[in-house]
Amino acid sequence: MTKPHTERRIIYPGTFDPITNGHEDLVRRAAALFDEVVVAVAAQTAKTTIFPLAERVALAEATLGGIPGVRVRPFPGLLIHLLQEEKTHLILRGLRAISDFEHEFQLASINRRMNAQIETLFLMTSDQYTFLSSSLVREISRLGGDVDAFVQPAVATALKQHFCVGMDPKLTEK
Repeated sequence: MTKPHTERRIIYPGTFDPITNGHEDLVRRAAALFDEVVVAVAAQTAKTTIFPLAERVALAEATLGGIPGVRVRPFPGLLIHLLQEEKTHLILRGLRAISDFEHEFQLASINRRMNAQIETLFLMTSDQYTFLSSSLVREISRLGGDVDAFVQPAVATALKQHFCVGMDPKLTEK
């Protein structure tokens, strides 16, 4: 007996500060596997973000807007509440290296402990993005480096604008 087709929606949560080409690659690959990928931009985070939530959402939309089956939205609270709201139990996470696994394993375990129906699915990052992280992109940009190869143009522009304003003159002295 075959199962009737049901829509498969997966949530890809993160701060996306900023969204990178590695995130985009993961979303494209997930969009080929699922009916809908909801990119959920976290409002409340223990991380200090450089971009406010609305700008992180706008940059994610600019980066991912052309991918069919992808929707970007903010979320204010616990991921398990978003999963209930979106009527899914699937979480997408990317793994770059073994160092990511321990943290991701802890998150997957606590989410499952709070709701036994939750499944966290991991996709390995494509080889060309294994080194890439939002924090590295921010640091390169903060120090005046070119991040065009790591992010989409709208994101590169936003980073340049952010770090040019109020830049410490000592960093640009030769």
